[in-house]
Amino acid sequence: MTNLLKSLVLLSVLSCAFAIRCYQCSSQTDPLGSDNCGAYKAFNKSQNIAIECNSDESHMPGSFCMKVVHQSPRGFIWDGRWRQVIRQCASVSETGVTGVCNWGVFENGVYWEECYCVDDECNGSPRSITASFAVLCAAILPVLIARKLVA
Repeated sequence: MTNLLKSLVLLSVLSCAFAIRCYQCSSQTDPLGSDNCGAYKAFNKSQNIAIECNSDESHMPGSFCMKVVHQSPRGFIWDGRWRQVIRQCASVSETGVTGVCNWGVFENGVYWEECYCVDDECNGSPRSITASFAVLCAAILPVLIARKLVA
């Protein structure tokens, strides 16, 4: 019984340690003439604060970060194209895979890209591609605990 208790304590500590922090912004809500979410210029991490995904501040609770880009082939804003960027926490990836970017083109010609990652503040990079130690630990931890309980 004490091994089970130790395992539960370990899992609770690890779950707190793996709580993820993501940037949360949208170019749709940027004030006129500003680019706080990095749609047209480099994303400024010092201008934005990463939030805890399971806190009250989060617009969407989740266990990983997401960055979405939509870009039109026409529409004249700054560089000649309309562009929208959304950075936020996410709980479900459409493909079920994190650490990758998916992209395509809608029927109206708008290019889209969605990147999912599982490291703190990973959606603040130009492309949110990461290899995550947390995913590896989440896969191996149950095996180690099961071995310990059986032994």
